[in-house]
Amino acid sequence: MKKITAAITGIQGYVPDYVLNNEELATMVDTNDEWIISRTGIKERRILKGENKGSSDLGAEAVKLLLKKTNTPVEEIDLIICATVTPDMLFPSTACLISNKVGAKNICAFDIGAACSGFLYGLTTASKFIETGTYKKVIVVGADKMSSIVDYTSRTTCVLFGDGAGAVLMEPNNEGYGIKDTILRSDGSGGKHLNQPAGGSLKPASHETVDAKEHFIFQDGQPVFKAAVKSMADVSEEIMNRNNLTSEDVAWLVPHQANKRIIDATSRRMGVSDEKVMLNIQKYGNTTAATIPLCLWEWEEKLNKGDNLILAAFGGGFTWGSIYLKWAYDSKK
Repeated sequence: MKKITAAITGIQGYVPDYVLNNEELATMVDTNDEWIISRTGIKERRILKGENKGSSDLGAEAVKLLLKKTNTPVEEIDLIICATVTPDMLFPSTACLISNKVGAKNICAFDIGAACSGFLYGLTTASKFIETGTYKKVIVVGADKMSSIVDYTSRTTCVLFGDGAGAVLMEPNNEGYGIKDTILRSDGSGGKHLNQPAGGSLKPASHETVDAKEHFIFQDGQPVFKAAVKSMADVSEEIMNRNNLTSEDVAWLVPHQANKRIIDATSRRMGVSDEKVMLNIQKYGNTTAATIPLCLWEWEEKLNKGDNLILAAFGGGFTWGSIYLKWAYDSKK
């Protein structure tokens, strides 16, 4: 009996209509287009506007479009996993809210909180349900409304983040395609450098926490940048070595879109040329759990069955990881 692997059989992204470009940001904080691009590579990002809209709305749109695109009846979905750091509420889970919005009844649904590495954690978790034969069709969503926790008076963080969602359908495969290997890591001692200080059980919301702006992202830039450069590059090189992959064997690097300099450091370590690196940070900024699926969505037509992809991410926690994935279908239209 052939080994069952978990393969991506469909991919869909969704971004809001509103474009927040660097020129508009320069009217809000002391910054400019050249400064932002030279340090991050970001030119614009999407923002979810409107009352009573959260990450579940972004995720639900991606899932609805994914189901339509893959001709998958919602009744066939066994599990929805949502990676997010901006849940609509602490509970119920955003995955439950997405399930309801797309009409998926009585299924397993839960969230994963691994910040910018969340989508890799979600893919890996989903793959185990499939490899064990527990479930046949699993959707993994990365969805974040980062604008809800960004302080638009802080130029160190407000230039970085955007809103968006991406979703993949995963199914069993017995031809050797899909997820071949995964490395996931964490180091909780890095939590002090990148976090949202208030709003949890440690520091519940109060007048004091709101006045102190503790419900926004806190980031100590230098230690985060240093750890991200090392960790993403290390784990990407490690997964290549573990699977005897050369840079020529790798069709695409799919990196988390946090900062172009971090992405460049990772590709250099892997020996992968720029034309093999998926890069859309200039359009969307850092959408946290949504960056990797948004890349796969935008590059889908360029992907061929059997392509070797290396997915890599680093995020708050600290968390980081890499996935070696063999693409399961020809995507050209």
